Amino acid sequence: MTRVALIGLGEVGTVIAEELRGLAISAWDVAFDDPHSAVSRRVETLDVAACSNTVDAVRGADLVISAVTAANAVSAAVAAAPGIEESAWFLDLNSSSPERKESAAIAIEQAGGRYVEAAVMSPIEPKRLAAPMLLGGPHAAVFAEFAAELGFTGLEPYAETIGVAAATKLCRSVVIKGLEALLTESMLAARSWGVEDRVLDSLSNVLPGDWHALAPYMISRSLEHGTRRAEEMREAAMTVSGAGVTPTMSDAVALRQEWSAQHHKAAAAAALGPMLDAMGKDL
Repeated sequence: MTRVALIGLGEVGTVIAEELRGLAISAWDVAFDDPHSAVSRRVETLDVAACSNTVDAVRGADLVISAVTAANAVSAAVAAAPGIEESAWFLDLNSSSPERKESAAIAIEQAGGRYVEAAVMSPIEPKRLAAPMLLGGPHAAVFAEFAAELGFTGLEPYAETIGVAAATKLCRSVVIKGLEALLTESMLAARSWGVEDRVLDSLSNVLPGDWHALAPYMISRSLEHGTRRAEEMREAAMTVSGAGVTPTMSDAVALRQEWSAQHHKAAAAAALGPMLDAMGKDL
């Protein structure tokens, strides 16, 4: 039986734990230190063995999946290295920069593991294990065959060089997270003038789509996950800067996403108007 270790039991880690239910799964999350945290409560509903540290979680695992925040991607790999089994897979799902991916890969490969980077190119829901993922590194193709047997159906071996998949994901994030930030700023201003419906109507003249449905969805994603998105956009800024381009927009998007995270309670209002009103109280 394949043994799986999860480092990080947030949104992505929880989905994977649910989808791989029936396998032997161990997990470690920094939130386990607080028995009252949402993650500690959630683990009780999953068929997962909660461990007291990263080394204990990964020891004996054939597959280690890292799903932490972008800034912690390297530290998670370094923490896992002393316990990782020889030739065990290490799947890095984190939205971190190519430079961080390279550092994480070195830590795992030097410890005898097989590092594979993955760029998740859509929200994990609703496709779950079918979510499209670009795989990178010299082990990508072999890992795709192994993971397909576990139910991962959206994997694409993409590049043999570490960092290429990450760069693809983060350049995409400049657009997607940027659009969330633009809609937030535009709709807050439009609401104050009472013209949000007309603005959304006009967008379809240039960018076809149901903007009345898209706007509340994208803004709510920023409200719910703004902290993580801001961190990802700082990784995107590093990636853009590393390409010799000034990350003017990436830096600005990170600030707006961070601001949205401070108004997360507004996400409880499903309709756009009440959502904007709740956000606007603190303007």
